[in-house]
Amino acid sequence: MEYKDYYKILGVERKASADDIRKAYRKLALKYHPDRNPGDKAAEDRFKDINEAYQVLSDKQKRARYDQLGSAYSNWQGRGAPGNFDWGQWTGRGATVNMDDLNEMFGGAGGIDSFSDFFRSIFGGMGGASVGTSGRARQSPVYQQPLTISLDEAYHGTTRQLQSESRRLEVKIPAGVKTGSKVRVANAAPQGSDLYLIIEVADDPRFERDGDNLHTTASVDVFTAILGGEAEVATMTGKVKLNIPAGTQPEQVFRLAGRGMPHVKNRSQKGDLYVRLKVQVPKYLSARQRELIEEASKIKF
Repeated sequence: MEYKDYYKILGVERKASADDIRKAYRKLALKYHPDRNPGDKAAEDRFKDINEAYQVLSDKQKRARYDQLGSAYSNWQGRGAPGNFDWGQWTGRGATVNMDDLNEMFGGAGGIDSFSDFFRSIFGGMGGASVGTSGRARQSPVYQQPLTISLDEAYHGTTRQLQSESRRLEVKIPAGVKTGSKVRVANAAPQGSDLYLIIEVADDPRFERDGDNLHTTASVDVFTAILGGEAEVATMTGKVKLNIPAGTQPEQVFRLAGRGMPHVKNRSQKGDLYVRLKVQVPKYLSARQRELIEEASKIKF
């Protein structure tokens, strides 16, 4: 059995971060997707390899097992490859594997049939194993395609037009999706297979996202911080006024309940918006302002 170098397939280093792996997969999946290469068998095979590599390297448990195999294989090659590599310790020969368990193990990626013999042998307990189907029909391969949307689109929900062979499909992206969320488009891939859109939510200069919560900043002058007043705060639905109590400290954080992102399964349920306050100190003062501040500085608290 031939060893498959998943890192080489995605063009990343073995120490690549999860983010590096995701970006490399996204770039290659767009390039070799069957819809962009109709009738190109080589591109279709490459696309399957890219999907398979990503299924392994994006999963911590599968990646750890694959790295152990890779280390053993490299050591064997380093010894001048005497004899044959012992695949037995990796393939789990003699095991009985249930197809339902395999589909769950592989993260809903279309079942064991959509993967290479190498993948099935190493991760499916194959290589002479008996495979049970529990009476269920084998599934067709499932294809994945990355899709980037804005934070505003993730908040409100959006749609995308997809061209699938001779059909034009409108796909709804639900409110609340995160980077890594999957949107299933039934029968949109070749041979009537399902297509999964892998969502990537683009960075937004106004907010940082933490699950369903959002973080932002607002600025007030030093006099408002001392005396109290209002600050204007951007939210996903427009600007609001935030009450600033007297004596507010720089970097103090205020929580606006229910102003965060909607939950993907219940859009009426929203996270919170956390506002970190920046206090602006004026560079220039009028003579009267300086006089008053100097006078105030002489008064002991």
